[in-house]
Amino acid sequence: MKYSGYLIGLCLTVIVELIIYRYIVHKSIRHSQLVSAFKLLIACMILWCTGLIVQILIINFTKINPLYIDYFIYCPVAFTPVVFFYVACTYVKNNSEKKLKKYIYLSIVPIITLIVLWTNDVHHLFYKIYSINPDETVFGKYFYVHSIYTYGLFFVDLIILIKNAVKKTGAFSTQSLLLSCAVLIPIIVNILGMTVFKMNIYVTPISFTFSIILIAIAIFKYNFLEIAPIALNRIVNQMSDLYIVLNNNYIVSDCNEPFANCFGYKKEKIIGKNFNDIHLDDKIDLVEKKNFGNFLSLAQKNEKTYTVNACTKDKSKYFTIEISGIISDETCVGVMLLFSDITQHVLDLQEIQKNQSMLIERERLATLGQMVGGIAHNLKTPIMSISGAMEGLNDLITEYDESIDDPDVTKEDHHAIANDMREWVKKVDSYDAYMNDIITAVKGQAVSFNNSTVERFPIDDLLKDVNILMKHELKSSLVSLNVECNIPITTELVGNVNALVQVINNLISNAIQSYNGQQNKSIDLTISQKDNNIVIDVADHGCGIPEDIQKQLFSKMVTTKGHNGSGLGLFMSYSTIKGNFNGNLSFKSKVNVGTTFTITLPINNK
Repeated sequence: MKYSGYLIGLCLTVIVELIIYRYIVHKSIRHSQLVSAFKLLIACMILWCTGLIVQILIINFTKINPLYIDYFIYCPVAFTPVVFFYVACTYVKNNSEKKLKKYIYLSIVPIITLIVLWTNDVHHLFYKIYSINPDETVFGKYFYVHSIYTYGLFFVDLIILIKNAVKKTGAFSTQSLLLSCAVLIPIIVNILGMTVFKMNIYVTPISFTFSIILIAIAIFKYNFLEIAPIALNRIVNQMSDLYIVLNNNYIVSDCNEPFANCFGYKKEKIIGKNFNDIHLDDKIDLVEKKNFGNFLSLAQKNEKTYTVNACTKDKSKYFTIEISGIISDETCVGVMLLFSDITQHVLDLQEIQKNQSMLIERERLATLGQMVGGIAHNLKTPIMSISGAMEGLNDLITEYDESIDDPDVTKEDHHAIANDMREWVKKVDSYDAYMNDIITAVKGQAVSFNNSTVERFPIDDLLKDVNILMKHELKSSLVSLNVECNIPITTELVGNVNALVQVINNLISNAIQSYNGQQNKSIDLTISQKDNNIVIDVADHGCGIPEDIQKQLFSKMVTTKGHNGSGLGLFMSYSTIKGNFNGNLSFKSKVNVGTTFTITLPINNK
C-alpha cells in the first residue's frame, strides 16, 4: 500500500488533535473568544489531516484524480494561517469580536487561492503538473504567492506569540521555550523537506500538529493564554493597590500601571526582567528585609500568604506586601506581590498617637469635673462638723475661764471640762482624717491614665478610695453600691492603685447611667479569688449594651452615651488593665437585663 507510513502518521495526528479539542471543551472554565478561536484552529488542522487521509485511500483504492481531493483539502489549508492570526490577535490585543472584523481582509488571499485552485485546469497557475510525488510536481506562479503568504502569516502569528511570551514571562521561561519550538518545528521540517530530503506533502500537517500540541501545553498547562477581559484590565489599572507577578525564575511577568507609576518604572521595560534587576529595594524600605527573600521562595511551595511591611524612601507611602504563590492544577506557576496602600491608615494612627495624651488628659479632666460636686459635698460635711466642734470648744474654754475664780467649782469639775474638750478634739481629728483621705484620693485621681507608678496596696485602700470618690454620685442618683469582699481586705495587689480606682469608678459610673435615671437601683461590686487571680465584678441590672457596640467595645473609642460620652473611658480602662496590671477586662451583657464587667488581676503581677 502506497504511503502507508504517512497514513498511520496522519491517523495518529487526527487522534491527538481530537484529544486536544475534547480536552479544551471540557477543561475550559469559560468559553472565551480565545478558546473558541483555538478550537477553530484545531478544527482546521483536523479537516486538513482528514482530507489527506481520504486522498491516500483514494490513491490506493480508486482511480479518481487526487487533485480533486486537494480542492477540498485546501479549504482548511488556506484559512489555517488566518485562524492562527486570529488566535494571536485575540491573546495579544484582547480585542473584541467587533474589532477583529477589521482583519477580515486577510481572508482575501485564501479565497483567491481556492478560486485559482478550482479553476486550475483552465490556466494552470497553481499546478502546471500535479503529482503526489514532489519530484514530479511542477508548480504554477500563483502557488508561490500562496506559499509565501501562508508560511509568512504562520511565521508572523508565532512570532507575535513568542514576543509577548518573552515580554510577559522572560526569554527563558517554559512558555517562551514551548512557543519557540512551535515556531521552529514546521519551518525547519518544511525547509529540509523542500531542499534536502524532498519530503512528501503529508509531512507538513504533521509538523504543524506538533506546533499545535506545544501551544496547547502552553495554554492549558501553564495558563499562558488565559487573559482577563478588558473591564478587568481597566480595574487593575485603576485600583489603588499595586501588584507585580513573577514567574518561578523571578522574571517579571506582569504588573499594573499603578505599580509602575508609583516606583517610576515603564511597564514595558521591566516586564521580562529579573526581579532583582529592577532594584525595587532602592525605592522602598522593607521592615523585614531578611525574611522577604525567604517568603518569595516559600510562596512557591505552599498556598500560604506571607506579609511584610514597607514604605517608600521618602516616607510618602506605606504598604503591606502580601506574597502568595499562583497555583494552577496543584502546580505553582509564579508568585504575586500585592502592595496594599495603608498610607492613610498609618497617617491616621500617627495622628491618634500624637493626640493621645491630649485626649486622655481631656477624659481625665472630665472625670475630675464630674467628681467636683461629690468632693464639695464630701468636704462640706466634715468642715461643718469641725466648725461645730470649734464652737463647742470655744464654749468650753469660756466656761473653763470663768470657773477659775469660782470657789464652787471643784477639781472634778475642771477634769470634766477637760474631758469634754478632749472629746471635741477627737471629733476634729476624725473629721481631719476623713478630709485627708478625700484629698489623698482626689490627688491620686489627678494623675494621668497612663501613670506607670508601681506599688503594693491592699484591697482595703482600693475600696476606701472607691467609696470616697463615688459616694456623692451614688447618693445623688439614689443608687446603692453593694460591696462584697470574699477575700481578706489585707490582700495586696501590685500596680498603680489610683489607676485601678479610676477603672472601677468608670465602671460604676457606667452602671449608674445604665439605669437612665431610675431610682432605688443597686450595683454589685464583688471581689473574689479564682486560682491565682483576683476577680473584681461590677454588675448592674440596667439597659445592657447593644450587640453592635459589644463587638467593638474595647477595640475602638465607642460609646453608648451619644454626645455625652467620648468612648475613652472603657477604651482606656481596657488598656490600663492590660498594660499596667497584666490583667484582663471582659464583660457579659444582655439588652434590658444588665451588664457585668469583670476585672481579672494576677495576685503576683509585675
